[in-house]
Amino acid sequence: MRDFTKPGRSAVHAVDCAVATSHPLASVAAMDVLGAGGNAVDAAIAAAAVLCVVEPAMTGIGGDAFALYMPAGAAEPLAINGSGRAPAAADPAWYRERGLDAIAQGSAHAVTVPGAVAAWCRLVEDHGTRSLAELLAPAIRYAEEGYPVAPRVAWDWGREAPRLAGDPWASRHLLVDGAAPRVGTRHSQPALGATLRRIAAQGRAGFYEGEVAADLVARLRELGGLHTEEDFAREAPDYVTPIRTGYRGFDVWECPPNGQGVAALLILNLLSGFDPGTLDEADRVHLHAEATKQAYHNRDLLVCDPECLPLPVETILSDRFADGLRRRISMDRAGVPAPWDATEHRDTICLSVVDRDGNAISWIQSLFHAFGSGIAGPRSGVMLQSRGTSFRLLDDHPNLIGPRKRPMHTIIPGMLTRGGRAVMPFGVMGGHYQAAGHAALVSALLDRGLDLQEAVDAPRSFAFGGELQLEAGIDAAIAAEMERRGHRIHRLDGPTGGAQAIWIDRDAGLLTAASDPRKDGCALGR
Repeated sequence: MRDFTKPGRSAVHAVDCAVATSHPLASVAAMDVLGAGGNAVDAAIAAAAVLCVVEPAMTGIGGDAFALYMPAGAAEPLAINGSGRAPAAADPAWYRERGLDAIAQGSAHAVTVPGAVAAWCRLVEDHGTRSLAELLAPAIRYAEEGYPVAPRVAWDWGREAPRLAGDPWASRHLLVDGAAPRVGTRHSQPALGATLRRIAAQGRAGFYEGEVAADLVARLRELGGLHTEEDFAREAPDYVTPIRTGYRGFDVWECPPNGQGVAALLILNLLSGFDPGTLDEADRVHLHAEATKQAYHNRDLLVCDPECLPLPVETILSDRFADGLRRRISMDRAGVPAPWDATEHRDTICLSVVDRDGNAISWIQSLFHAFGSGIAGPRSGVMLQSRGTSFRLLDDHPNLIGPRKRPMHTIIPGMLTRGGRAVMPFGVMGGHYQAAGHAALVSALLDRGLDLQEAVDAPRSFAFGGELQLEAGIDAAIAAEMERRGHRIHRLDGPTGGAQAIWIDRDAGLLTAASDPRKDGCALGR
């Protein structure tokens, strides 16, 4: 239990249903849907749509989405991959002929066809109980009538204002007199509202065909992109087989590649050979860093579009594979940094919902970098993602760009189960931190016995780019000990990611929901 004499927040306890999101307006929208009889899928999509309006740096309908959905009574979650693809004309030779050796964040080539809206539509059709028009109504209202800008949202927005100013349409839709809107001011996005209305009325065709698709393709072509309206019309999500590992008597589920969930499971496999619950904080931080280096080195070498996967997931998650990597970990000395091969970003939303019937969903959605590519549709008001920066232009690289290929993805939903029943839908935001964050959250709960809100609040560390990044909450003595062991320390000047999770205790008939204080959001339940 937390110390009530210190700033902090309590977990939310409920008996009927619960939600956890990174923005209060999204949490309320989800609860309203549940209160009106909708299920977890309905509530998640309503909340995700609101977040596309009120947290525009973190997500948008011009991005991608993944979900793990555990219907009540199911033995394992359903996984949906709503990540978009490169244009059909994306031949590596085309880029090389023009002297390109990398894909820049602000270029049209960084834009893969957005997959989130297609995932919304597919899940509502297959598993929802409410119409898309009903679910998008709150987001439409906030886009057209305005919403108050929350503190963390304003902080993120302000840092990106100069980049938004570089695109005339992003500036028009998202800046006020050339600047980011201030905390507490009311901001509206009428063009985005009109686009959401088209989606509400026409479903996926309202985004991937007709006016909206034409607007986005014309802008991308104007900037040198290879996209066509046919690329948009062909976009569709896929149901995929989720992957899992066992940890301390529970099963931890992730989406398969092209997502990095396999790295989260590999870290847990490495940790399973230790006893983090008995270690002091310095040893825990060090162990997590070393396990992360090993897992992410393999992530960067292996994770890509599954059609190009150089090594089967079963091999990566085997005991033999983990044993070999574990032998490389020394508890006394920092190992060689992983050869990082991806652009850093920290901009994502995740949310969790459990409904009255016990259906549980973990949903995650992103534009990749803050405000994605920085490219906006002139008439549609859609900000387009920068997921294509994860592609490479090296012949032997698994993420070599190619026609209609999906890039390696950092955003990952998570689901914890036991005995074939959902225990916790969860997600941890923070760009490349997400896989490490999943493992840290699960370990905090199952190894250290922290309660859910304590586990979400716990100070974060991340071995990234040859540095050990430490949040301010990690004591100076721990930082000094990490430096003594050979880590290069980077003290962060801001938070690392965020998390949303709901623990299901069927014996007690209780839901416990936690929302990360690093964001503006909240957990709600009843």
